[in-house]
Amino acid sequence: MTPEALSVIRWTAPALLGLAFGGFAFTIVRAMGSGAGAYSDSMSTETSRQFEDLFLFIPAKRIAEIGWAAAAAIFLLCFIPLFDMSNPIATTAGLVLGLIFGALALSIPTKIVGVMRERRRMKFNIQLVDALGSMSNALRAGFSINQAFETVVQNGEKPISQEFGVMLQQMRVGMNFYDALQSLDKRVGSDDLTLVVTAIDIARRTGGNLTEIFDKISLTIRERMRIERRVMTLTSQGRLQGIIVACMPAVLGVAMTFLKPGLMIPFFKSVNGMISVGITVLLIAVGWFFIRKIIKIDV
Repeated sequence: MTPEALSVIRWTAPALLGLAFGGFAFTIVRAMGSGAGAYSDSMSTETSRQFEDLFLFIPAKRIAEIGWAAAAAIFLLCFIPLFDMSNPIATTAGLVLGLIFGALALSIPTKIVGVMRERRRMKFNIQLVDALGSMSNALRAGFSINQAFETVVQNGEKPISQEFGVMLQQMRVGMNFYDALQSLDKRVGSDDLTLVVTAIDIARRTGGNLTEIFDKISLTIRERMRIERRVMTLTSQGRLQGIIVACMPAVLGVAMTFLKPGLMIPFFKSVNGMISVGITVLLIAVGWFFIRKIIKIDV
């Protein structure tokens, strides 16, 4: 074989290999992009619907933009400190960490919805106690159950006035009373409201006295809230310990990085350093999980 042919083979084989890897990488990236786009669209649409349940009307496109912006920021935060052209291991570790935490950041809008929904539910439960008293007084004055709900809508505060208003609006457009109550219960997701809905349904079927039922339910909810506040007070030290234990390694790591960059940056770029960080994160997650299980007491 001539030297020219050997030269052609020597250059053709790597070129074909690189072309094959390039096509494979393009296919993988394209598939991941399509999957990420579909996931983002479905997630943003569902999150937008959940925001609407909270009477916050945010476009799905805007929610997707918030999620992608958070994912990009976290990816850069993880990738840039570990990027090093002379150290492929650190660069690869930064890329992997950035992709993992960036993917987790896409769920930030959903987490925000969960926090807002929980706060709204707690506020609703507090207002429900006064609303039951108002509805009981309205029934004693001769009002119907629908008029009792209307008094809460007219005199109550958000969010209970909004939720009861939606229920009454559903009844005006043709939904029956029981289905409207079930829709209200499903939308709010409160155990206290479930108790009220069940009591109203049983009283309507058996002819019970709703005024006495509302008074007893109000007293039950008030006592349960008192016990929950007592439990929260007794477990506050455990929650604080969990937060401190979880945040201390990260705070110390950031502080040492700024104070001793020549010591910490090589540590983060080494294999042993990345393994140590991974084990630390895993142990923190396990410790936080057990602390949450210990301090979480259902009343």
